[in-house]
Amino acid sequence: MSLFWRIFLLNAAVLVAAGALLLLGPITVSAPVVLTEALILAGGMALMLGANALLLRLGLAPLQRVTRAMTTTDLLSPRPRLEVSGEGEVAALIETFNSMLDRLEAERATSSARALGAQEAERRRVAQELHDEVGQTLTAVLLELKRVTGHAPEPLREELAQVQEITRGSLDEIRRIARRLRPGVLEELGLVSALTALTTETPTPKGLTIRRRMEKDLPPLGEEAELVVYRIAQEAVTNTVRHARATLLELSLRGSPDGVELRIRDDGRGLGDATEGAGLRGMRERALLIGATLTLGSGATGGTDVRLDVPVRNGSS
Repeated sequence: MSLFWRIFLLNAAVLVAAGALLLLGPITVSAPVVLTEALILAGGMALMLGANALLLRLGLAPLQRVTRAMTTTDLLSPRPRLEVSGEGEVAALIETFNSMLDRLEAERATSSARALGAQEAERRRVAQELHDEVGQTLTAVLLELKRVTGHAPEPLREELAQVQEITRGSLDEIRRIARRLRPGVLEELGLVSALTALTTETPTPKGLTIRRRMEKDLPPLGEEAELVVYRIAQEAVTNTVRHARATLLELSLRGSPDGVELRIRDDGRGLGDATEGAGLRGMRERALLIGATLTLGSGATGGTDVRLDVPVRNGSS
């Protein structure tokens, strides 16, 4: 039965019931209308409207659930689909809405995968150019400075030595940036070594202590999942170092009943009421690519608590 006919029949049933009470009941209307009759008619009208409103609310309740879902749905935070209830057009609407969410999430996942893949390719290209072009150029400059220093008069040697140190520091910074852009240690030594290098090489402000607790015998995740875990850890550590004003950062990587759990906690300022920026949304998009669950919240004693639960699929390598 269509929604139109359901509403029409509900109203018709109420009106027919009211008409039957007037015809078959002891109620009469005189002319002029007396106060008692007016009160009875007003009460009957109120009762009829109340019954009509109740029946309409029951009939349209599924539409209200769809409306709430439309206003709260976030494609980066998937939720269980709406239960199909009601009949006719209402059930069809809920099924269509669920199908639309499935399609939008699939399309977003596909586009996000392409965008993140292009981003990783660009990172590799920039890192390669920094290593091969800029790094080699600075290495040549450093060697030339060393040669010139050996032939320079004594008053200039100290100044040339300072220039050498500045050039050496710049070369180290270029190599560090290249490693952040393209974590070669992840490909060569694995996730645990890459996270260890990340927390060791990241410049930390004075007063910040980093603690690591990582299990070595972890279920195999696959290259794509390991890269996602590394990038999310990199973003979380960077946010803590730059913005949290924390004194303690804890990074843990351990096995869980369903896969692997990454957890990063600090005692800093926390997320507060700040709007979610590109960094956090990027973390959510990466997590969705591998079917992982990302939870962002506050720790027991304040600060920020980032948790990533990565499922292990059969056949991962």
